Amino acid sequence: MNILTPLLTMGARFSQSLQLSSWINSDKIVRKSSDSERVQSKVSCSSHNVQASVLESECLSASIEEIETLKKKAEEVEEYLDGRCVYLVGMMGSGKTTVGRILAETLGYSFFDCDRLIEQAVGGTTVAEIFELRGEKFFRDSETEVLQKLSLMHRLVVSTGGGAVVRPINWRHMHKGISVWLDVPLEALAKRIIAQGTKSRPLLHEESGGDATLKRLTTLMDKRGENYANATATVSLQNIAVKREKDVCNITPTEITLEVLIQIDNLLKHQKSVVVL
Repeated sequence: MNILTPLLTMGARFSQSLQLSSWINSDKIVRKSSDSERVQSKVSCSSHNVQASVLESECLSASIEEIETLKKKAEEVEEYLDGRCVYLVGMMGSGKTTVGRILAETLGYSFFDCDRLIEQAVGGTTVAEIFELRGEKFFRDSETEVLQKLSLMHRLVVSTGGGAVVRPINWRHMHKGISVWLDVPLEALAKRIIAQGTKSRPLLHEESGGDATLKRLTTLMDKRGENYANATATVSLQNIAVKREKDVCNITPTEITLEVLIQIDNLLKHQKSVVVL
């Protein structure tokens, strides 16, 4: 049975009838299959997707040895993943989209960004505009619908919105796969967001200056911290910085992606050993 069949209609709460096929070309979806026959193809699912290989781009900042290590670890992890989806959670600006693209390409998975899917579903309206025109509840309801539909698929890496973790129902969808929290120190996060600008971030766009942004991020983390901790694995950039003896702000997406794979590998091997015992 085609798993896309029951997922085609987005529902009446969207401004117009939307079919999942308008986000996702069904011919490009990677479906779960046997080890002897796997369909691996790439999905162009958001306005931020680029034609060039993400790994090729990363080679500009990563050594050949780092890239090879990344690929080798991905091969080890894929054996235990068995097609399960990987959901990246974390605060806005934590690097979920960038890391997600690299992770997906390394694993031979398809990549989806929940925010971009919602934007496309409402005719290209940005997240900030959705918050302003339709309200946060509309956005969160749409986010839950997207996660529910994606959770029925296989071999996907999904970048979630920063607030997706606050709804228990979203965790029920994400726990069908592996969820990974990208835990970035708030000071480093504030610097990154200020450099990028806050206009596209509806929960921060009224803030100005480093102190105000950091204060707002701290408030959000106080509200969401326990929710992020529900993830099945955690990647701490502070721990990576200590291990690699470098500043948190200088950690590369390749290094973060490798740590994601290491944490998933440790988790799945532990689960397997428990089953064996």
